[in-house]
Amino acid sequence: DLSLLRFISAELTRGYFLEHNEAKYTERRERVYTCMRIPKELEKLMFFGIFLCLDAFLYVFTLLPLRVVLAMFRFITLPCYGLRDRRLLQPAQVCDILKGVILVICYFMMHYVDYSMMYHLIRGQSVIKLYIIYNMLEVADRLFSSFGQDILDALYWTATEPKERKRAHIGVIPHFFMAVLYVFLHAILIMVQATTLNVAFNSHNKSLLTIMMSNNFVEIKGSVFKKFEKNNLFQMSNSDIKERFTNYVLLLIVCLRNMEQFSWNPDHLWVLFPDVCMVVASEIAVDIVKHAFITKFNDITADVYSEYRASLAFDLVSSRQKNAYTDYSDSVSRRMGFIPLPLAVLLIRVVTSSIKVQGVLAYVCVVLFYCGLISLKVLNSIVLLGKSCQYVKEAKMEEKLFNPVLIATPGKPAGKQQSMFKSTQGMSTDENGTTSVTNQPVHQKESTPSLLVTSNSDQFLTTPDGEEKEISQDSSELKHRSTKKDLLEIDRFTICGNRID
Repeated sequence: DLSLLRFISAELTRGYFLEHNEAKYTERRERVYTCMRIPKELEKLMFFGIFLCLDAFLYVFTLLPLRVVLAMFRFITLPCYGLRDRRLLQPAQVCDILKGVILVICYFMMHYVDYSMMYHLIRGQSVIKLYIIYNMLEVADRLFSSFGQDILDALYWTATEPKERKRAHIGVIPHFFMAVLYVFLHAILIMVQATTLNVAFNSHNKSLLTIMMSNNFVEIKGSVFKKFEKNNLFQMSNSDIKERFTNYVLLLIVCLRNMEQFSWNPDHLWVLFPDVCMVVASEIAVDIVKHAFITKFNDITADVYSEYRASLAFDLVSSRQKNAYTDYSDSVSRRMGFIPLPLAVLLIRVVTSSIKVQGVLAYVCVVLFYCGLISLKVLNSIVLLGKSCQYVKEAKMEEKLFNPVLIATPGKPAGKQQSMFKSTQGMSTDENGTTSVTNQPVHQKESTPSLLVTSNSDQFLTTPDGEEKEISQDSSELKHRSTKKDLLEIDRFTICGNRID
């Protein structure tokens, strides 16, 4: 018979056994461990990616001027060599000259932009208006980066395209003016961002800075509750790397401007230090929380960040191969959406206006500083190359440096790509007998799917691009899956994998 006392006694003494659902609770425990591992694995990826951006950024100040000088020297001394070559300059030299000219023109154009007037104009606005402006600037920066890389790539290809082909473009000069206009406008946009951040630093009650930092946490709401595949998370990770590095450069610009206003008093640096730490800490905290919950809700393991790091390392290693199809800095730009030219123009403008160089000793210090930058660039490149080789080897991706991976392009059947691949097998080496990324010797197997690299890392580096399709063939052959999209073929601005619903 049921009674109140019997019910209370049953509630107090009843038991349950967790081992009856061991798989469920083991999975929950692994999720907790995964969230605990996310900060370490994410910061490893961020640390490596930030140094990749730093390497591409230092390239603009160190090796690019030297490469431009060498290209101009070859152009001036061209009559001494004769016209034995069909090209006056090599494609890489043409691109270097274009980058150098764009950098110089935009630098002189930035002199017509008054930083002090812009600062006081922004300072006179209300807090809410500045908050809205700062959000609009972030969106505009992403749009500028997306379209800007296409403009620069179009300029480089138009200037180096073989002349015997039929002309299908508007000309090099219009493309050049478009590139100059883009770099100039993007540099002004970043200057407004830096000025807004500077106003937030110098506000008395720090209310604007607090609102701007809280805006980072709004980013969590807009991302953690969406469906993410590994390819989409890879794009987000690259975007976070670019955003964090850009914020570091903006903080450097803010510190330079503030130190100039206080006559380079070192005591004022300690006044800025807490605000700088708050900005950096909020960025790190937001990235950790965002990635931790994205991986939790989408059942993605923490090991995927090591695969992302291996993909970035692969870009660096492949760019060092002979006859690489792109420069390393351009590869970073496409992968992360980081374009160093506008940021470099702004930094040069701020440094030259903040630091006055007078006297012989000052010029000697400038030369020594430039030599130090070159040493830092070379050392950073050597360390990154060594680490990249290590990451590629750990991910078992060495064969991808020598074997092409067939990727199905939207709108193109796989059979056409296979025929194109077969037609290029006869050109496996260059005239010196050395192999390269774009032309590598391939050992043809019996069937086309066997040409795909099947290492353990590819199980993490690939995501199904569509539903599985069965192909009816001879009875001795197995069923094949649809072509997969590799992370190495994904950049910051391509829609890859499954869409984010």
